[in-house]
Amino acid sequence: MPKTLPKEYYSMLEEIQAIDFAITELNLYLDTHPEDQDAYKQLTELSEEKKKLLKPFEQKFGSIRADGIDDHWTWSKAPWPWQV
Repeated sequence: MPKTLPKEYYSMLEEIQAIDFAITELNLYLDTHPEDQDAYKQLTELSEEKKKLLKPFEQKFGSIRADGIDDHWTWSKAPWPWQV
């Protein structure tokens, strides 16, 4: 049975996922437009913003990445994507 999580979990996760999407798209864009300094700057800013969002999320709910702040493998105890 899926674990019930607080609304804050979903709102924080959605914000992280939105930034992840933008980072992925900018990476793809930069593959074909490597000279676009504005896109590179935006990618750098979004990467920093993602770090800022991940830290409080992972402190509160546990890691959502294998290389997250929790190095004790407890990330495997958090809900899996299909459970949220």
